[in-house]
Amino acid sequence: MKPTLFVLAAGMGSRYGGLKQLDSLGPNGETIMDYSIYDAVKSGFGKIVFVIRKDFEKDFREKIISKYEGHVPVEVVFQSTDALPEGFTCPADRTKPWGTNHAVLMGKDVIKEPFAVINADDFYGRDAFEVIAKELSRPRDRKGDYCMVGFRVGNTMSENGSVARGVCNTENGLLTTVTERTDITYDANHDITYHDENGAECKLEPTTPVSMNLWGFTPDYFDYSEREFVNFLKKDINTPKAEFFIPIVIDTLINSGEATVKVLDTDSKWFGVTYAGDRPGVVAKFAELHKNGTYPEKLF
Repeated sequence: MKPTLFVLAAGMGSRYGGLKQLDSLGPNGETIMDYSIYDAVKSGFGKIVFVIRKDFEKDFREKIISKYEGHVPVEVVFQSTDALPEGFTCPADRTKPWGTNHAVLMGKDVIKEPFAVINADDFYGRDAFEVIAKELSRPRDRKGDYCMVGFRVGNTMSENGSVARGVCNTENGLLTTVTERTDITYDANHDITYHDENGAECKLEPTTPVSMNLWGFTPDYFDYSEREFVNFLKKDINTPKAEFFIPIVIDTLINSGEATVKVLDTDSKWFGVTYAGDRPGVVAKFAELHKNGTYPEKLF
């Protein structure tokens, strides 16, 4: 059974004006997502599921999905603030979506096979997809047997400002914690640093694994997520900016012993448009990847 690729495309780029999911960055108008779909299909994924906002559907079907038809089966599901479990009502002042793990829950009815989750606006690279496709394709004999691709932090930096990354701690190749660090940057010596909870500057080795939201799950993850979403809402339904993120659920399942998450290494270089200033560099990188034969002239 081929794994499914689940693309989180319901968010709008906050730091970079406009719908970055639809920004043409490749030499023939390709979006970052086009490269991810191409790499995923080449790596053995058999179906693509997108989660988007309903009001974005027409644009999305015309500009995005039409390209993939005939190449790979595609399904679309929708994330909305009022998609809540029974007994909960969305507060009137809630405008922000409920977060990445809520977006994942929207795939429950259409995904019945092992699946990988990605952000729509991050470039992960072929190796990352090959590594996770292989891991998702092996037989499993228990629930909670998950994985993630750990990118080396040095391969995920921006020269135009700080980045937020989930810094991973591992033991025997398994994830123990993911700690969200929001101001990872280069210092004057080009060392990678961040500030901890107390404001102290800490260094990160360039090979430290970080999460770029490339996770591998089996369908039992939906059941755990539903349970944890109810717990989240009981606590935070009236906190307008609280979000139900994937690492919140992962952390809970690791600590309860219900799941393990194998951290897969990749030498792929992540890139994305975090800041408008990143765009020219990304355009140049894609041009180079076409020129050197990594990608054909026409992806689809």
